[in-house]
Amino acid sequence: MAEQAENQQNPEAKVEKMFEYGYRKSNYGPDELVTDAHGNPISVVDAMLSAEDAAKAETATPHLCYYSPRIPGNTGSAIRLCAVTGTILHLVEPLGFNLRDTKLRRAGLDYHDMAHVVLHPNFDNLVESMPNSRIIAFTAHATKLYTEVEYKPTDILLFGPEPGDIPDPMDIMAGPHVAEQVRLPMRPSLRSLNLTNCASIAIYEAWRQLGFAGGA
Repeated sequence: MAEQAENQQNPEAKVEKMFEYGYRKSNYGPDELVTDAHGNPISVVDAMLSAEDAAKAETATPHLCYYSPRIPGNTGSAIRLCAVTGTILHLVEPLGFNLRDTKLRRAGLDYHDMAHVVLHPNFDNLVESMPNSRIIAFTAHATKLYTEVEYKPTDILLFGPEPGDIPDPMDIMAGPHVAEQVRLPMRPSLRSLNLTNCASIAIYEAWRQLGFAGGA
């Protein structure tokens, strides 16, 4: 009761108590999205993985790539997906949002989550940084199902922008760099799945094929 009364009289005390137990403070600066191992806010860029380190990293799952994502909440969910599966997420600019967007903050991301993320200025940069990887594009235009592929940890699972008024970038999704095009089966005449729902299905199928290596 005494602690409850203290929190009512002094809201800052409640914030400090929440922060003490691992919650995030509300007064982030303009360049602060994530926290380090001690709970201190740090720059997004400082937390990210470099393209060079991503290319050298050994993973138990294929890499995931979002080309020009537009919705911050989807990307926040993908960052968390990659953190829990040990997947590296490649974000290819242009993005439809600022990486400091508050909707990304609501995903509760921290340093360990962002350490699985790579930012590329363009798609050529991704291709050049991962020359030995097979790019598998997930698109509704494909005929092959996603379960008909034998996945490797070096693969890159490519997803285009969320559906909207801008057409799919077919030069990216069907270009010469793409080794396979696959799709997720869905009932006809219905809206498509959320982008990160699709990515989750794909990543977990690939991880299942690879024996859930590294999982508990």
